[in-house]
Amino acid sequence: MKLGTRTRGASLSLALAGTLALTACGAANEEPAAAGGGGETSGATEELSGTLVGAGASSQQAAMQGWTAAYSSVQPGVTVNYDPVGSGGGREQFVAGGVDFAGTDAALDEEELAGAQERCAGEGEVFELPNYIAPIAVVYNLEGVDELNLPPEVVAGIFAQQITNWNDPAIVEANPDATLPDLSITPVNRSDESGTTENFAEYLAAVAPDVWTFEPDGVWPVEGGESAQGTSGVVQAVGAGNGTIGYADPSQAGDLGIASIGVGEEFVQPTPEAASAVVENSERIEGRGEYDYAIDIRRDTTESGNYPIVQVSYHVGCITYPEQETADLVADFMSFVISEEGQQAAAEAAGSAPVSDTLREQAQGAIDAISAG
Repeated sequence: MKLGTRTRGASLSLALAGTLALTACGAANEEPAAAGGGGETSGATEELSGTLVGAGASSQQAAMQGWTAAYSSVQPGVTVNYDPVGSGGGREQFVAGGVDFAGTDAALDEEELAGAQERCAGEGEVFELPNYIAPIAVVYNLEGVDELNLPPEVVAGIFAQQITNWNDPAIVEANPDATLPDLSITPVNRSDESGTTENFAEYLAAVAPDVWTFEPDGVWPVEGGESAQGTSGVVQAVGAGNGTIGYADPSQAGDLGIASIGVGEEFVQPTPEAASAVVENSERIEGRGEYDYAIDIRRDTTESGNYPIVQVSYHVGCITYPEQETADLVADFMSFVISEEGQQAAAEAAGSAPVSDTLREQAQGAIDAISAG
């Protein structure tokens, strides 16, 4: 019999690092309990089996590979399938009942939330858990320029196609030690509806509203430039040219340059630590359900060491599922995802920032409530 990950996730949310082995040993001596339903968190759970289906954010792809690989050693009888169709596609499939959970780089909007509640046992509760925190890098390919500083207004100007040449005075001023060529800038954006796009556009609108006058949305609003499908498509397109620039998860940037972004009086690289810092300084969106932990990110922060172009990627699911097996699988897998072991697996695979103890404890409360109706 194996220790269920719901039990382990709950223990991790309350204990210090390093107590996992002791917790597991203690739990192994207790009587078995059901894996899902109504918040049972004490005792061991029997080994599960079945298939769990998710879809959504391509930015989560590397992390999901880390999660599923590590989870398979805990629950070898469970198969987790995840289709990285993009955040918009994942939300659509979840609302339509086509998948058990969705991964999304943007929280559900009001219409989507209403649809999700209807899907979840008819006006049921929905959970949105910020289980993946990662910076969005401004990636570029510019021969001879290994380091690049970009103030917020310059980033907005480039992607609004108002700054069109690499030796523009605004770029030169921020990079006095760089030799910037007389070369046209080719911005590359996502062609598909994307939570990464929405998060990036939210940043641009917050820091440079006079330059970026578009309403933040998952669909790119500016005509011209180049476009590509998914995170991998943007990275490939930027890498294929000279003078190109785009936005992508830094874990997939490969050999591309990564710009440092102006925050207050300094320029900050998109590290996991800097991304985690800005999330810690942000607040939960008001007016949501009991188990909805969507976050209002402080995009315009000027605090040292904070990187504001960040995406908090959520896992979205139901508190009540029609089938007990689905409830058990969702609860067990989500407990593993938020556990220290799960977060470490994501960090190693995708360079993400581990969730805080506070976020882990909140998420575990939602997971414990998952049951079958």
